[in-house]
Order: sequence, then structure tokens, then C-alpha cells
Amino acid sequence: MIKRREFIAGLGSTAAIWPLAARAQQPAMPVVGFLSPQSADDDFKNFTVPLLQGLKETGYVEGQNVAVEYQYAENQIDRLPALAADLVRRRVTVIVANGGLAMLAAKAATPTIPIVFLTGSDPIASGLVASLNRPGANLTGITLLSAELAPKQLQLLHELIPNAARFGALADPAARMIQSVIPDLQAAARTLGLQQLIVVNAGNDGELETAFATFSQQRVSAIRVEKCGLPGTIPTCRGMGPRCISRTSAPTARLQSHVPLRAA
Repeated sequence: MIKRREFIAGLGSTAAIWPLAARAQQPAMPVVGFLSPQSADDDFKNFTVPLLQGLKETGYVEGQNVAVEYQYAENQIDRLPALAADLVRRRVTVIVANGGLAMLAAKAATPTIPIVFLTGSDPIASGLVASLNRPGANLTGITLLSAELAPKQLQLLHELIPNAARFGALADPAARMIQSVIPDLQAAARTLGLQQLIVVNAGNDGELETAFATFSQQRVSAIRVEKCGLPGTIPTCRGMGPRCISRTSAPTARLQSHVPLRAA
């Protein structure tokens, strides 16, 4: 299996060789716009370093013959549209989007600047690209299709707690690609013989408190957290590379939780 670092190094190569449409008054030095929902520290080892290495392997060295404009949302997802728009205003040559949320923001910001993405969701199901072979428009990139692992992750939780009757699933209502995983989880729950899969959406701190209160009231035995970008949810996700361990609040301290791996 190709490792995540090799995937991302390939992104650097793709960004470097993208056949750009001619645009007037391009800057003498190409500029790569880097857009991420996370922080610089979160991205450094698993994304930034491999990206710069990929560029270097194709003859582009930051500060010498290519510039990189970094835009980090610092885990505040609602900042992504403004950050993407800023990259467009700066007239970058190409935008590299880390994850589906950054990809959505970049696509909404420009129909012309090439966008290279890495996502763990299915870009076809979410309507972002026409096909994997011919994505169309100004988008190309790599999908890890981690959504296909969602039922397996629920099965792993069931193996940990075989007598559990109810599991919970926490998701961001604003993320269309993440919402597309929910039917697969519900089907897996039926296959496993669970009485119920409690799905709760949370997009901010207030909704997060309500979500955990709901899980507690419904007496769920475990929670699958769909994404690590919710503000204040999973502080232990930050900077931990491929493994995310969720920390629940005091009222639900006995709940076990599973967060999808962030790297292969």
C-alpha cells in the first residue's frame, strides 16, 4: 500500500506540473497556495514536509523558484471560505487543498485556478468531480476513500463491546462528504444487530455539549467521531499524526469513542 507521505509528495509533483491555463500578468515566480482547516503544527509533518519535498523533486524549491502562501484555518472551519478567497486575490498559480472541507472552499472561491486536493471522502458522491479518471473543471487530486472504512470501524467498536445495544455517531452538519457516510454506518449497524445508531450533528461548541448530553441520555456505549475538525471536540487529535484518540467530557467519561485514522 502506498503510504500517505508518498501520496502527498505526489501532490507536490502534481501541483508543479499542472498544465495551467494561460492567464494575463502571471507573477514571474509561480505561487502555490496552501489551504488547510488545521494549524501549521498539525500539518507540518504529515502534509507540509512531503509537499515541499514533492516540489523539490520536480525542481521547485520554496524561496528560490517557487513561493508558497500558507493559509491555516486553525481548526475554525468557518474561516476556510475567506482564506480561499484571499488566495484567489493573491492570484496564486495553483491551490493545494488539504481535505474535503478545504477543497469545497477552494472550489467555491475560483472556477479557474487549478486545485489539487487530498481527501479521505468520495469526491464523486459529493458532486465535486465527474469521475476519478476525468475529474473535470479545475480540480484534480487524490482520494483515500476512507469513507469506505466507516462500516469496518463500527464493526471494530462492536468487537470491543459485543454486548452493546446502541452506538453513537458524531458528525459535522456542514460537511456534505461526511454526511454521505451516515447511511453506510446505519446499514452497518443493522448488519451488526445493534438496536440503534444515534446520529447527532454538531458544528459548534454549544451543539457539541448538546450532542454529548444526548449520547448520555440515550445510553450509548460508544461513539464514532466522524471528523477531527469540530471546535473543541477532540483536542488530542492535534499534532498526533496518523492516530486520533478522542477525549470525552466528564458526563460521558465512560463512553468509548473511535475517531477515524487520519493517515494510512
